[in-house]
Amino acid sequence: MTVHDDGSSGRLATFFATDDDWEREGSITLGDWLVGAIVLVASLATLELIRGVGTLDSSDAPTWVEWTAVVIGAALLVFRRRFPLTIALLAGLHMFVTGVWLPTVMGLLPMQIIYFVAFFAGAAWARRRRDMVVVMGLITLFMFAWLSWQFAVGSGIDEIREATADAEGSSLIGPVTAYVLLTTLMNLLYFAGAIVGGQVAWRGARQKAELAEQAATIAAQSGQLQRRAVIDERLRIARELHDVVAHHVAVVGVQAAAGRKLLERGRPGDIEGAAEALGNVEASAREGVTQMRSLLGTLRDPAGDLESDGADERRPEPRLEDLPGLLDEIRESGLRVDYQAVGPVESLSLPLAHSVYRIVQEALANVRRHSTADHAQVVLRIDRAAAAAYAEVEITDNGRPRHGTSGSGLGLLGVRERAAVRKAEVDIGPRAVQGFRVRVRFPLDSPVATAGAAR
Repeated sequence: MTVHDDGSSGRLATFFATDDDWEREGSITLGDWLVGAIVLVASLATLELIRGVGTLDSSDAPTWVEWTAVVIGAALLVFRRRFPLTIALLAGLHMFVTGVWLPTVMGLLPMQIIYFVAFFAGAAWARRRRDMVVVMGLITLFMFAWLSWQFAVGSGIDEIREATADAEGSSLIGPVTAYVLLTTLMNLLYFAGAIVGGQVAWRGARQKAELAEQAATIAAQSGQLQRRAVIDERLRIARELHDVVAHHVAVVGVQAAAGRKLLERGRPGDIEGAAEALGNVEASAREGVTQMRSLLGTLRDPAGDLESDGADERRPEPRLEDLPGLLDEIRESGLRVDYQAVGPVESLSLPLAHSVYRIVQEALANVRRHSTADHAQVVLRIDRAAAAAYAEVEITDNGRPRHGTSGSGLGLLGVRERAAVRKAEVDIGPRAVQGFRVRVRFPLDSPVATAGAAR
């Protein structure tokens, strides 16, 4: 039996949300004043109509007292949402006082509507649900205690007998018993309907508030995601610009230095060498400008880039087949570069191929700018048979750091960012024997690594 009681109490507590801290804010609006005015007019009109048919002839109360009772009742509805439990208590008190001294006024249909709405608002707008349960429970108990007192001690039973003296009744239930049961049932439905209906209205408002909060959260998260996407895109563009510019500027610097030294020596045949170096400077500068324009053109036409089938000649994102050309260009600057491909490198996705190209480009540019190395090695490995399939690119050299050539660090930062986007492992630093190493291992089973567009 105890378990059953606990279960019932738990279900009631859940229905009335006694542990919910959400507070429904209510204020007095123009609509509340209109409701009060309409109910007041309807109540006074009903009062005078029943006075006109003689129903109030037995009442000894002055007319102004009856009007005052009606005005106070209608005024309660104006403040029902701002002070819900207070208004519910006042409505219960008004109902009791009017029922004792002005029972005919209390029984008017508009007055019954006023009490019902006040009790309904107490359940629907109460700030604290525990207080609502206590207050509305006390009001209901008091009203049924009053009804029981009228039946048991007051003149209620005598009035019922007088009213049903000529009624034959039923063979099962007598007139008095039927009247008592019917009155009790109607009052039960009256108060239970107000409280349960108010609680249902509160739960609807609670759900609506939750949906509004979720919508606000989604909107805020959407804004954050948009800002994050903008930041990521800016970083991507920064990496692309750095890789394009840094590579060709490094070539220009090497070739310009070589041409200057040849001109300073002034030996026979050096003019031709200087002219060749300047030609390389011109070609590298032209290629850098071309790639820069291609990159900016694609950025200006993102829709066209999305609709492209990949055969567009104006493509700022190099692919794996462009890697030999890059290595040949670097070899022309005087750095010997070996390239080795292990595994099915032709199956590498376009996004990964682009990242590999840029990593190789940045690593070799750093070798030329900041190292004494005369030899570098590029190894690209694809292993799909491993427990965790991967693609790995490794660039090593045989030099030492060149003093006075420290860079901004943005190049290697870009390498780490590319790796982080694709959840890759990064190993950048001096080798144990000699030289420097840049190694990045991309997981091939990552959904980011197999995305349809390079980032």
